[in-house]
Amino acid sequence: SATAFSLYPGFADAWRTRGMALLRDRRFADALQSFEKAVALDPANPNTWEGRGHALIELGRVDEAIASYDRALNIRPAGADTLYHRGLAHFVARRFPEAAKDFRAVLEIDPGYPFARGALVFSALACCDWRNFDGDRTAALADLRAGKPAVAPFESIVLSDSPEDLHASARIWFARRSFDRAPLWQGEIHRHEKIRVAYLSANFHEHAVSRLMAGVWEHHDRKRFETFAISFGPDDGSAMRSRLMPAFDRFEDVGTRSDFETASMLRAMEVDIAVDLMGHTEGSRPGILSHRPAPVQVNFLGFPGTMGAPFIDYILADAVVIPDRDRPHFSEQVVTLPDCYLPNDGARRIGERTPARAEAGLPEEGFVFACFNNCYKFTPAVFEVWMRLLARLGASVLWLSHMSDEAKHNLAREAEKHGIGPERLVFAPYVQASEDHLARLSLAGLALDTSPYNSHATACDAFWAGVPLLTCKGRAFAGRVAESALSALGLPELVADSLRTYEEIAFGLARDEEALAALKEKLAGNRAGSAFFDTVRFTRRLEAAYARMHERARRGEKPAGFSVGAEIGV
Repeated sequence: SATAFSLYPGFADAWRTRGMALLRDRRFADALQSFEKAVALDPANPNTWEGRGHALIELGRVDEAIASYDRALNIRPAGADTLYHRGLAHFVARRFPEAAKDFRAVLEIDPGYPFARGALVFSALACCDWRNFDGDRTAALADLRAGKPAVAPFESIVLSDSPEDLHASARIWFARRSFDRAPLWQGEIHRHEKIRVAYLSANFHEHAVSRLMAGVWEHHDRKRFETFAISFGPDDGSAMRSRLMPAFDRFEDVGTRSDFETASMLRAMEVDIAVDLMGHTEGSRPGILSHRPAPVQVNFLGFPGTMGAPFIDYILADAVVIPDRDRPHFSEQVVTLPDCYLPNDGARRIGERTPARAEAGLPEEGFVFACFNNCYKFTPAVFEVWMRLLARLGASVLWLSHMSDEAKHNLAREAEKHGIGPERLVFAPYVQASEDHLARLSLAGLALDTSPYNSHATACDAFWAGVPLLTCKGRAFAGRVAESALSALGLPELVADSLRTYEEIAFGLARDEEALAALKEKLAGNRAGSAFFDTVRFTRRLEAAYARMHERARRGEKPAGFSVGAEIGV
């Protein structure tokens, strides 16, 4: 307080308390200054070093944050909170083995520490360390099913294919947050000529969500809609960032504003529909919409599942990813779009030059299976199928995306368990330009999907590159996205009903050049006339959904699920 500072300028606890308050207000630089003053006055207080670490993380100074947590742990070695946050910092730095080590240490101190068990399993998956996978996953899901805060929502979609589990995880996560707030919007009717739609994301730069949505934002009907970007992520200086900024009527960078300040801005702008493009993904800020700044609030695209939040009205989906039987496992009302809910940017380019196989690191001969998904989507069961395919097809290779040295080492160890030499796992180097990646991806014979968390944007990449993708039918939203895309493309024969069938289809296509060539030809033909790649058609359908949500809100009706059908004429 002001009194404490005036009477006791050397009062370290007051500076630390001030730092924590500034953290909550997202004044991270000011918070760090307060923690620095507190540390100078009392360097033996582990809580101050921990708070300093929190501020440094938010400022993107991850290594310094870890060093600050180290100082706290030198003073209080068994500090579960500090260990947990250091684990999160290691995760942000993509040091997954270190993150897993910290989360396991947390559980040794406190077996019920909130969300540590899910973080442990996910960190191990992120570097393909499956040595304790079965036991850790079983324990995490047992705790989740007992109603304990064990698995964060994003982790749950990797660990479980049960819609019940995923809904429970989201509900439990929100129940532990202080989101019971007075709504900023209290029923007022906005009277604008155009429907005002605000998109909230940290990913308005070179990112999968922006690659999918760029064409939609550019093709919104400016006579009927006014669009706003609410950005709380970095400006990466990319061509995508430059492309996106003029696609909106207003582009607001709110990275330094608090959730309440941002929500108040949305309310002042009289936004009709606020679209959260992140859900529970890294960098999300659901606290903004918890203040209820808009009459209609929507969960779309970034997170393939329910947010579990009472202040989110709708989720945009399709009939495959959320069939009628699964609607009870979503807190939102389900709006069903025709065909596939995934947007695509019809203006995407493919590099004019396809590299030679040797340039891409591939052998001159042999079949190329490809999976460019993030490796945290890999599971032992699916990897075992891939290794059996390589064993059955002696000249084949598995082409994977760039990943950490730890992940490569762990996958090589797992491959050798199945009698497969590490040279048959080929890791593609990172390519900055999307068009260059699509050009080289065309060298693949068949893309192999993951389960229970499917290819989403990576499936679109494969289709753009003319590469068929084989998926296995899943139970939950995240495991049904590729099926939805393939159905929309008229390729249901690439949806297997089990991993056994998945293996046999892959084996058959790899051995039958004519069948695979016919499938690629069918993909090319269907792609040309498919709604799946028609950005304008998708945008009109999305706008029809927005218009119906808006009209319900204007009439004072509660949100209710509906389907966008052929009546819109596109």
